[in-house]
Amino acid sequence: MKFTCPGMDGVPDRLVLLSFGKCAFVELKAPGKKPRPLQIRRMKQITALGIPCYVIDAKEQIRGVIDAISSP
Repeated sequence: MKFTCPGMDGVPDRLVLLSFGKCAFVELKAPGKKPRPLQIRRMKQITALGIPCYVIDAKEQIRGVIDAISSP
């Protein structure tokens, strides 16, 4: 899902929802690009709540992220 959070910049742009309550945020970047400092701070805030966050800059990374979210 495309995720937007009005009034709070830097939040990852995708929300991945899987069966059995599995979820994570994903920030999509152009190849070789890195998250901005504000995005890194937001991802740290989210992971502190126990919700995983990932950064993807290549299509080949998608399966690994889904596998990581799905794992017990």
